[in-house]
Amino acid sequence: MYILKKKYVRVVLLITILFTSMYILYQLNSSDLQSTHAMAEFEAITSVDREGDYAHYLEELSSLPFPEEIIRIEGEDFVTSEGEGFEVVESANGLEGSAVITPEEGSISFEVDIVNPGLYNMRIHYYPMEGKSSAIERELEINGEVPFEGAKFILFDRLWSNEHDEILQDNRENDLRPRQVEDPDWLESPFRDSEGYYNEPYFFHFEEGSQTFTLTSKREPMMIDYIELYQHVPALDYQGKFAEYKENGVEPTKDQYIKVQAEDAIAKSSPTLFPLTDRSSPTVEPYHVSKLRVNTIGGVNWKQPGQWLEWEVEVEEEGLYQIALKSKQDQLRGLYASRSITINGEQPFEELNNIRFNYNLDWKTETLGNEEDTYLVHLKEGSNRIRMTVTLGDIAPLLRTIESSVLELNDMYRKIIMITSNTPDPLRDYQLDSRIPDMIEVFEHQAETIQEVAEYLEESTGERSDKVAVLHSTVTQLKAMIDKPDTIARRLESFKLNVGGLGTWIQTVREQPLTLDYMIVSSPDAELPRAEASALERTRHEAGAFVASYTEDYDTIGNAEDSEDSLTVWITTGRDQAQILKGLIDDTFAPETGISVNLRLVPPNILLPATLANEGPDVALQMGEDVPINYAMRSASADLTVFPDFDEVATRFRESAIVPYEFDGGVYALPETQMFPVMFYRTDILEELNLSVPETWEDVYSMISVLQRNNLEFYLPIDDPMAQDNQVLVPNPAFSMLLYQNEGSFYEEDHMSSALNSETSIDVFNQWTEFYTNYKFPLMADFPNRFRVGEMPIGIADYATYNMLSVLAPEIRGLWEFTIVPGTEMEDGSIRNDVSSFTTAAMMLENSAKKDEAWEFLKWWTDEETQISFGREMESLLGEAARYPTANIDALEQLPWPVEDYKNLESQWQWVRGIPQVPGGYFTGRHLDNAFRRVVNASENPREALNDYIRYIDDEIEVKRKEFNLPH
Repeated sequence: MYILKKKYVRVVLLITILFTSMYILYQLNSSDLQSTHAMAEFEAITSVDREGDYAHYLEELSSLPFPEEIIRIEGEDFVTSEGEGFEVVESANGLEGSAVITPEEGSISFEVDIVNPGLYNMRIHYYPMEGKSSAIERELEINGEVPFEGAKFILFDRLWSNEHDEILQDNRENDLRPRQVEDPDWLESPFRDSEGYYNEPYFFHFEEGSQTFTLTSKREPMMIDYIELYQHVPALDYQGKFAEYKENGVEPTKDQYIKVQAEDAIAKSSPTLFPLTDRSSPTVEPYHVSKLRVNTIGGVNWKQPGQWLEWEVEVEEEGLYQIALKSKQDQLRGLYASRSITINGEQPFEELNNIRFNYNLDWKTETLGNEEDTYLVHLKEGSNRIRMTVTLGDIAPLLRTIESSVLELNDMYRKIIMITSNTPDPLRDYQLDSRIPDMIEVFEHQAETIQEVAEYLEESTGERSDKVAVLHSTVTQLKAMIDKPDTIARRLESFKLNVGGLGTWIQTVREQPLTLDYMIVSSPDAELPRAEASALERTRHEAGAFVASYTEDYDTIGNAEDSEDSLTVWITTGRDQAQILKGLIDDTFAPETGISVNLRLVPPNILLPATLANEGPDVALQMGEDVPINYAMRSASADLTVFPDFDEVATRFRESAIVPYEFDGGVYALPETQMFPVMFYRTDILEELNLSVPETWEDVYSMISVLQRNNLEFYLPIDDPMAQDNQVLVPNPAFSMLLYQNEGSFYEEDHMSSALNSETSIDVFNQWTEFYTNYKFPLMADFPNRFRVGEMPIGIADYATYNMLSVLAPEIRGLWEFTIVPGTEMEDGSIRNDVSSFTTAAMMLENSAKKDEAWEFLKWWTDEETQISFGREMESLLGEAARYPTANIDALEQLPWPVEDYKNLESQWQWVRGIPQVPGGYFTGRHLDNAFRRVVNASENPREALNDYIRYIDDEIEVKRKEFNLPH
């Protein structure tokens, strides 16, 4: 019965689409081009219809014509600009004529006279000026209004290529990953969806008469030559294109065979698309059983919609060629990766807009084509450029549908918890189906929608995998809640997890990874090489790799220097970071100073025993904030103030970053990174509740009452002491923030005792604990996920949360922002917004015999240029989520932050205070947390609880000062 019902629904949907499409065609009564546009966009409209998005925008304008004229607006003909740096230049970078420079801030407006109103595509001829190495981002307004949400985030690519034409090797015969450098040129690009949900360029409505459109800079500068309004012409299908080939006398070639190694791509859209090393099979080219060979490209780095790789193919004979790719798609089980292909800037035929690569653990060589045809493409004699771009293909409408479902289910979840709270009474019937009239209808609609998506995926891939499990789980739960509404309150937690799982599913499926070994461009009759390794080849490969695991040194990064004069540097993070650092050392530090460096990747806990055995390094990087002073007390870390230029070097950082490394008149490390809290908030939810962003803690108290009436929560950072992995528990950021805002301190000026027994500290401690005793703030919360679903529409967290939300919560893009934390109002009316920070350090070991060389290295490593290069390379390698939180003031400004976001960050950074490190100071955070737990869990008096634990802190400080013969 259920199967018959589903078939009936599909038949009705098909008939509806058919008749609606016929109606649109009749209404347009226009050319085949216009009909094609309407049909292409209609599919998008039927899948998602959310006010403010592109599909809704098109639906409202579906009856408008598609004028075929091309209207060009020259860049230098702008009418107004806001901000500094807009300038008209002549003959810039090989351009004939004028162009206008648009900086990374401000806006520029153009006027265009429209004779034939309707829907136009837009494209721009631009030059990516030197900036911060990220994509150029602009917001488009037409007549003062942003037409739809996607127009707020229009991206334009930069051009990247390998720094050297040849692959370099270290002195152990391992290939070195080529650095990516910008290779700018004049580019033409349409205004399109940066999320990849729509394959075709955006349409924009221009009315008759004089129209004004404005580009607002959000990130990176660029030069504009011209902007055109035009009509994008979709490509013919393969049969139509092949008939055109025949009509024009273009014939298949014979005896042509060209192999292009994929790692030799000449241009890329992103610096993350660097060549890779693959040792999974002896058939990859080039191959070595134990040495590292750069032999593939793509992988998990080539996964975001819009990213592209381009190869140059030299052809001796003009004609028709087939294209074969040796590829591996081993990441998306139960799904497929999609790519679109263009030849010399044009798409030959429609089918190349969506080439599928199905899941397979092994390498395989496949010719582009379908079951009926092997696709042949026309290549001219000489140089041809083949570009492959990540596209969502057939997955795009499914993702838009699920994203719409997530937002609607999240909205319904918030409506439910406004009645039940997020900890409902399981024995109470809240009568939700009557109190929220549309709840059951929403659940029914979403259950059917999500079920259709799951079934489509299973039918198109031929299997049921983990990628659709969360869809089926959500459908099952929705149906159970529809059948038994009285159980909804008991199912809320699992419902929230399922909706969060849908959001994660969107992010997972949006990523379309694919690895390439080589491309073969050949005549149709050419024989293709074998991609799979034979049993004998696999056996030899595995045996050789096993032997090599005993002979190869995998701890040393890059060139291994055997000289005793080499500086030894240890890094404790990851191999990717170590390889980037080694590349920078070899490129700049070693040539400039003549100092050779042995860089080793080691576990963090090995430094102490190595130092005790006098086998430690000269310099240790990425040390925790407590390590340098602990070593200084034991005369194991070197005082950096003895160097005459220390004061000059210290100006690179804010004073707050130096404070944790000051001890007994010396400074024992330089800060590498510095993290501090900011306040995140959901603009959509605060608007719904008619709330403004709080500026002071009094505003927060007023907001809390409104939030809690709606069973929503404000988040303050709190540590789980069981999750510290035996690390030092730092003082709570929320307490530190309140303490510093009220002019308190952790220690007395002489650092011989705690200052937490002051009246200020006790009042702040009482204020902090009241958030949890009186206002019932949660003692444990996953803020990013609860922020994502809307349970915690506002909260304070370290600024790295920005990177996490940007990458892992695409469904709420544009619905959240961050700003400085609430402040404390002083008697003179000023507001203090102090927060504490947490840093990591680079330190010199006292037993180093090369202190001068080590100091040169520390100066180079913390220098602005080095930190910028490292930060950009990190983001190039690992993506936006790995944006580097450098402590260097000037370097952070040059990392690829959107302008407005950096300004907010800078505003908070000015209020950051460092927490001193003292002997025995590790007791401060631990016992502050113990006192807090006593008050919150055991209802103890705050003053008494804090005073009890202050005695422990003071005793430990005194013991440690005695132990190290310090004044006490």
